[in-house]
Formats: sequence, C-alpha cells, structure tokens
Amino acid sequence: MEVTHSTYQEQADRARVKPARATTVLTLSLVLAVVCWLFSMSVGAAKIDVITIWNAIFQFNSDLTEHIIVRDLRLPRAIVGAVVGACFAVAGAIMQGMTRNPLAGPGIVGVNAGAGFFVILAFALHPDPPYSLLMVYSFLGGVFGTALVYGIGTMAKGGLTPLRLALAGAAVTALLSSFAGALNIYHQLAQDVMFFYAGGVAGVKWEQVRMLVPWATAGLVGSLLISRQITVLSLGEEIAVNLGQRIGLIKAAGALVALLMVGAAVSTAGPIGFVGLIIPHIVRYVVGMDYRWIIPVSAVFGGVLVTVADIGARMINQPLETPIGVFTAIIGVPFFLYLARSKGAREL
Repeated sequence: MEVTHSTYQEQADRARVKPARATTVLTLSLVLAVVCWLFSMSVGAAKIDVITIWNAIFQFNSDLTEHIIVRDLRLPRAIVGAVVGACFAVAGAIMQGMTRNPLAGPGIVGVNAGAGFFVILAFALHPDPPYSLLMVYSFLGGVFGTALVYGIGTMAKGGLTPLRLALAGAAVTALLSSFAGALNIYHQLAQDVMFFYAGGVAGVKWEQVRMLVPWATAGLVGSLLISRQITVLSLGEEIAVNLGQRIGLIKAAGALVALLMVGAAVSTAGPIGFVGLIIPHIVRYVVGMDYRWIIPVSAVFGGVLVTVADIGARMINQPLETPIGVFTAIIGVPFFLYLARSKGAREL
C-alpha cells in the first residue's frame, strides 16, 4: 500500500512534541529523581540525615560509621537502582517503538527471563562467578529468551499479535523460571541466588557499579543516536521505507542496544519485571511520540520507579527486605492486564 503525503502528515503530527513541555517534564523528573535518590540513602536500619549524606560523599571521614555506611553500602545501592531502572525503561521504549507493539518490554518478550535463567546457570556451573562472567551469561540469556518467545509466537496461525506475544512470553517465563528453580535445588545454590532471581539491589558493591555504568551509558548513548530513526519506524514500516530508512539495520541496532542494557541490568539486580512495560507508556502520554524525548525521560522515570520500589523494599518489613520485583509487579500486573484487554484482545 502506497503511503500518501496526507497519511505521512497525519503520522508526523502525532510524533510532534512541544519542546517547552518536554523540557519541563524532563527537568521536573530530574529534580524528583535527585530527591528520591537522597531519600533512598537516608532510610534503613540506621537513619541518616541529608547533611551527613552530603558530607559522606564529598568530605568522607573513615572514622565515622555513618560515612562508611553511606559510602560503602547505600551510595552504590542508590546508583545501581537508578541505573538499572533506566536500563529497563529505555530498553522497553526501544522495543515498543521498533515493533509498534504496546505489550513489548524486557519482561514480556523473554529478555528478563532468559537473562535471569542464564545467570542462575552461571552460578550453577561456576562457583562464585566473577561479575564480568555474569554479564556475559546475562546477555546470552537475553538473546536466547527473546528468540524463544518470538519463535513460539510466530508459529501461530495469523502471525505474531500483541496478545500472542504476551502469551508466548508468559509461557517462556514460566518455563525458564521452573528450570532456574530446578537448578537451584539440584546444585543447592545459596539463598542470595533466589533473592537475585526475585529482583533486588541489596548488597551491590562498587565493582558492580564500575561494570554496570559504562554499559548503561553506552546503551543510553546508542539509543539516543538512533532515537530519530525509531520515531520514524514507530509511525509504520511503510512510512519508514518511503523516507529512506534502512529498517533491518535500525532494528538490529535497536535490538543490540536493548539486549546489552537489559543484560547488564539483570546481571546486577535480577530480572525486575514491568519497568520496561509501564514507563514508556507513561512517558509517551506525557511528552508525545518523539523518541528523542521519550528515551531520556524514560531513563529518568525508570530510575525513579526502581529507586522508590527499593525504598519500599527496605521500609515495609524491617529489618528484612522484600524483593523489588514484588513492588513493580503490584503496579505492573494491573497495568499489563489493562493493556492486554484494551490493545491486545482485538488482535487475537
């Protein structure tokens, strides 16, 4: 079907964003992120005020216990929480933009499940594996999980629809979770492995921060570099082709960026679900359809969501902690059901 000028103009109008509004949203979200980030370092078994946190970061005194707590425990945890949330959210935005599928996301298309299962496999095969090895396994698992979900979904008559993608993702997630549980029982893995699989940033170290941040930064920069192409692709493949876009190359680059970001995030914090599904929808509603704005705002919103979930994980059952994945699931499951009902059922 030929794409007319009027059709393209209508689609372009949908993607147009008011820069002033988007800038305001991004600025306010950054302020909120800083507030949540500071609050996350103040709560816990020991209450620490903001001034002490500031001094611990910029005027560290190794003789003060509170400074040690902030520098060695809470600061890396806060950084990882924000970065992991950004990774999941940006990856979800890329997946939804490339596929024009409202149900696409790391937790739905099998990336989280595959990466999490392969990380458990790494624990089973390599006693006390180094973090760099976990990242490699996590990336390979993300590729495996995604390929499995899309392979199952495309075998159905009529091709892959949003709801079939969700059903295939749910089936693969259940299957890989069962395999992970079997590995845990057979190899008698430690309890922290199962906590990892539920999703959480407790106990992260500076080594993980130093490994995670470069990959996350590279992924965010890469996603921004292809953001304009993803915007065009999100308007429809026919429009993208008529505008001279190399669809195969864009999809390959987008998939690589998304898999790298999710692989790094899962290897650090476990397969935290629904962040990559929820955040892009909220951001598109707020700033519009231009991915040059969706990607950076999604990164900030995702970091805020995981940071808030981590705060709740520490406060709800002190001194024990609840996995972050429990909090994101409480929000994400109703949101997912709403999307499946409103946007997926008619395409079954």
